[in-house]
Amino acid sequence: MKILLTGANGYIGKRLLPVLLEQGHEVICCVRDRRRLDTYDKYKDKVSVFEVDFLKSVDINSAPLDFDVAFYLIHSLSGSIGKFEDKERSSAHNFVNYMDASSARQIIFLTGIVNEEVLSPHLRSRKMVESVLGESKIPLTVLRAGIIVGSGSASFEIIRDLVEKLPIMITPKWVNNKIQPIGVGDVIKFLTGVMLNEHCLNKTFDISGPEVLTYKQLMLQYAEVRHLKRYMINVPFMTPRLSSYWLYFITSTSYNLAVNLVESMKIDVVAKDKELEKILNIQPITYKESVKTAFRKIEENMVVSSWKDSFVSSEAQYSMMDLIQVPMFGCSRDKQETELKTDIEDAKDKLWSIGGRNGWYASDRLWKIRGMMDKLVGGVGLRRGRRDPNRLNNGDALDFWRVILSDRKAGRLLLFAEMKVPGEAWLEWKFVRRNEKNFLQQIATFRPKGLPGRLYWYLMLPFHHFIFNKMARSIAAGTTEK
Repeated sequence: MKILLTGANGYIGKRLLPVLLEQGHEVICCVRDRRRLDTYDKYKDKVSVFEVDFLKSVDINSAPLDFDVAFYLIHSLSGSIGKFEDKERSSAHNFVNYMDASSARQIIFLTGIVNEEVLSPHLRSRKMVESVLGESKIPLTVLRAGIIVGSGSASFEIIRDLVEKLPIMITPKWVNNKIQPIGVGDVIKFLTGVMLNEHCLNKTFDISGPEVLTYKQLMLQYAEVRHLKRYMINVPFMTPRLSSYWLYFITSTSYNLAVNLVESMKIDVVAKDKELEKILNIQPITYKESVKTAFRKIEENMVVSSWKDSFVSSEAQYSMMDLIQVPMFGCSRDKQETELKTDIEDAKDKLWSIGGRNGWYASDRLWKIRGMMDKLVGGVGLRRGRRDPNRLNNGDALDFWRVILSDRKAGRLLLFAEMKVPGEAWLEWKFVRRNEKNFLQQIATFRPKGLPGRLYWYLMLPFHHFIFNKMARSIAAGTTEK
């Protein structure tokens, strides 16, 4: 088949794409920035890219119209309440107008399980999108899932942060609410299984794992898999706002995402039927099996996608295309140039492994303090880490930075700061050859906003010079100097 895949850079989209290609389908990937799409060379003949922002009307004259199935995997969960609902409505309407001009024979929408009349803003918004998509003349298939468990999923990473870090947890009453988690691998099986299946057109299905658990059981079963002893103390006075702050400070989630997640956790999320399992003959795995599978992927460095690499993990409201040209005027800079003391490939290995558990190769304690300060003022902090310990792709989250350009062959790595600063900051590395010698250029660029920005730069200047100099020397030497 010919498939249109929206959200191709998202958590589910990145996992669905290789499966569709391995099944022999041709895929049109809808992305806002084509440079973020990382496809394997062996698939490049089966993938085409349509650069589109569904928050705007689609230019039908330039859009691909010939395809069989369209996946709608777009959401705006990171925005504040009200804002993300408006965005989701606009995006869905623009998508429907596009679909009605195409040759599509099916729309497939992945959303959340809806059990109650009074819904959280997130689930209410998802239900609204479902209604908008249903207005299309194209048959719609809706798959409603609860918590999705897999390496890099928001639910898995948040539970992982909580259980790994806290031997004793003071928990709100919503930890006794019921949920029915499902492994990400089973979600992909359901998504591919319903494609042009005549029993699935114009129908809505709940998809889930085999067990109904409470959030408390979810965390305790995770602890069992990890051979950890954990204790949980319920308190009645923890409000949704306190719960949101609790998630925000303990885990790697952003505050807006924490608010939306807590609102969703206040209601039961349980599948109503197992009809689709019978139609497709799929037997989902248990929650514990999902956790074990996730850790196997982590240990094998096979985490295909992470929610942290999506822009929902930050408060960012920018386009990567706007950031790839580092400004020259009205900026302050720290430039280091160091001759390589090792083979250039060794230095590249060191550079492309920066951040996450490897640290920043200079004054790691100061970096950690900076991360804590960022978290205290509402930033992302250092907890996002990195998805892969050795590879960096365009758009990846890297602690409190975002990878804008990763071109190992050309020897250039460009990061943009997502930490809270009174201005905009870039950190760039280039490998250059001069007089038969290899050099590493490291350039920190800061564009201040008003007087606070200028004061910030000059106050940090002594620390910057010391840290950046040490970091450049460490990368050039191929060492992990701390």
